[in-house]
Amino acid sequence: MDDTTFPDERLELLFTCCHPALALDAQVALTLRALGGLTAEEIARAFLVADETMAKRLVRAKRKIKASGIPFRVPPVHVLPERLDAVLAVIYLIFNEGYGGRGDLSAEAIRLGSALAELMPDEPEVHALNALMLVNDARRDARFADGSVVLLRDQNRALWDVRQIERSRSALERALALGGLGSYGLQATIAVLHVDDPPDWPRLAVLYGELAQATGSRVVELNHAAALAEAGDVERALALVDGLELDDYHYLHATRAELLRRLDRSDEARSAYERALALVHSDAERRFLERRLEELGD
Repeated sequence: MDDTTFPDERLELLFTCCHPALALDAQVALTLRALGGLTAEEIARAFLVADETMAKRLVRAKRKIKASGIPFRVPPVHVLPERLDAVLAVIYLIFNEGYGGRGDLSAEAIRLGSALAELMPDEPEVHALNALMLVNDARRDARFADGSVVLLRDQNRALWDVRQIERSRSALERALALGGLGSYGLQATIAVLHVDDPPDWPRLAVLYGELAQATGSRVVELNHAAALAEAGDVERALALVDGLELDDYHYLHATRAELLRRLDRSDEARSAYERALALVHSDAERRFLERRLEELGD
């Protein structure tokens, strides 16, 4: 065993599992399965792929580990940076799975992020990820009411954890001071701007556009469209959404329904809500969508 000192046993296992001989998505998927406690179906949803596709990826990764003799051992400190991207992705995906309602997973991700900052205090993206998780988790008690999701603009701000939001701002400042404005830095900046009252939607739309360009993520493009709509350009937002290949992603249809609703295209909005309802997994989100659909009337 190497003498690298890890502040947390599970963090040590994360770095052990994230072996660079595997493709990044395989590292993340296997680690989520082994340590995150996520099912193959949950991991497939996180990667926006079919359950069968993810199951095959996991099998192929396990076979490569066996065939290549990839060692399961704690890495020395000098190779930690090359495994950092996968570790950050695992922690964030664990947090995201908990963000839908499983508070235990969110708390575990935040704890791992804190331990990671202790282990690698000069890595800006580590502090940025912590900022991102903290500010989102600070609104946890306000996100649900009567078993349904509450949109950010409708949340009771008195229920927000103000101290945690300040901790998030401090972590973001630390990340920026270290010269970092990577993917997590941009996401954290966006998340912190979201808690301003009122949010600066034109600036948010610009930042989402930069993040989409940097990541190539269709999900970020969807968020970009939502920000454009909030900034007043609903037609452009709808055109962007209609160009995204995310047909099995319920958030796309929910977003599209909202845009159509704002444009008084009620029949199309109703169809989009129904498609979102057919795909949603969270009961709280299902109730929210059902209420939005009912509000359209007959």
